[in-house]
Amino acid sequence: MARAALNWTVRDIADRAGVSHDTIVRIEGGDPTLKDSTIAKVRAAFEAEHIEFTNGNSPGVRIHLPDGTTVEAPATLPGEPQ
Repeated sequence: MARAALNWTVRDIADRAGVSHDTIVRIEGGDPTLKDSTIAKVRAAFEAEHIEFTNGNSPGVRIHLPDGTTVEAPATLPGEPQ
């Protein structure tokens, strides 16, 4: 959801995070074998663009816009399985 919010391709986030395209595909596929340090690089790249990851009852992302407003985005799109 964070990548979609920024209109980034897999290659965009891979380049910004300093990881491979294949790594992003593995993350998005839910690969449980990724290193914490790899996940941290990707998270930092998103957070540098004012994306906040939320947890709890409604996992998703919160986007902090330049005008000071925020937009909440669910972890899945409406109609997708959760």
